[in-house]
This record gives sequence, C-alpha cells and structure tokens, in this order.
Amino acid sequence: MSEAPTPTPCPQCLKPQALCVCASVTPIDNRICLLVLQHPQEQDVELGTARLAVCHLENAVFKVGLSWPSLSKVLGRPADPKKWAVLYLGSAKVPATPGEVVALDRKGNPAADQAKAFEGLEGVVVLDGTWSQAKAIWWRNAWLLKCKRVALNPKQPSLYGRLRKEPRRDGLSTIEAAALLLSYLENKPEIRTAMLDGFARMLAAFRTNRA
Repeated sequence: MSEAPTPTPCPQCLKPQALCVCASVTPIDNRICLLVLQHPQEQDVELGTARLAVCHLENAVFKVGLSWPSLSKVLGRPADPKKWAVLYLGSAKVPATPGEVVALDRKGNPAADQAKAFEGLEGVVVLDGTWSQAKAIWWRNAWLLKCKRVALNPKQPSLYGRLRKEPRRDGLSTIEAAALLLSYLENKPEIRTAMLDGFARMLAAFRTNRA
C-alpha cells in the first residue's frame, strides 16, 4: 500500500492545516511598518508566531536570514534607520515602570524623554528566534545600531503558558511583542486585541490537536 500523502501546510503561515487560523484573520491597516527578521535556525513551525504576526498586518515585511547590508536592502525600498526602532533588550535590565514599552538610550538605560524618543517612527524591527539567535542577528547587522532601541516591560506573562518555557519573565512570543509595541506606538488597543485573539486561536487549535 502506498503511504498517505503528507498534508500540505498553509502557504501563508507554513503551519499544518490543523493549526492554521489565517482564514479567520482580517489584516489590520497599521501605519507603522513591522519588519520581522527571523533567524534561519528558528524552526518552531507549530508554536512559532512570526509569520502569523505578519499575516495580521497590511504594512509588514518578513525576512529570514542572518545579515543584510542595510535597512533599505531588507525592505527593498529607501528607508532611514534613524526613523525606525528595534526591539532588543540584550543585557539591559528595564526597571519596573508604569509603561509596558520603554525607549532605551545608547547605553541601554531608559531614555530621559520617552515621548520624544518615539516621535516620527516609520517602522519597528522585531528579531525572531531564541535569545542567542536574536543576539546573533543584532551583532551581524551594524545598521540596527542606527535605529532607536526599545524594550518591553509586559504586565502579563505570555499566553504560551506551559506550552513553551521562557527563560526570562519578560519573554513574549513574537506576535505578542509586535502586538504590544504597535498598539502602544499607534495608540490603538484594537491592534493588540486582534493579534492576541489570533494567537489564542492558534494555541487552542494546538491543544486540541495534541489531545
């Protein structure tokens, strides 16, 4: 007997059809562009959220790789990294603050003028991978140092719960981080709500499929 053909994954999120929620996603018209840079070794197809995050947004770019010569090369259009922010905490420790999104200065400390630090942003870069993989992308792309640096201080833990253990309390999935960041920068709570709803549906499908 011939073996049953392997089910074709979703061409958009690359997840097995049983975990795909793309049909229920309505892309959000976001003003600030989201650029997701995924490490080539980030292969968590079932629980990964980078592609799902991009599916939720009309203004978003997804790239896989380790290094690019410039932001413009990544986007395929002219772009000034000084008008972009990169979500990267590194070794910095963000103190407890009322806000969940914190602009950092060049030394990794909270910027003195938080409002001014976020003025005129055209886009944000999110690094997708483990902490060590994100660090590798950070150091291989010198143009990231020209971007404004931002960190998150989430009030709630990741929706992953026990499905995936995060090494740090502030660890979030890529879709959660992007949702928190964009909803704050655009002052649109509905962005976070929609993206987290999609993430929750994916996790529910995973739990059901695993049962």
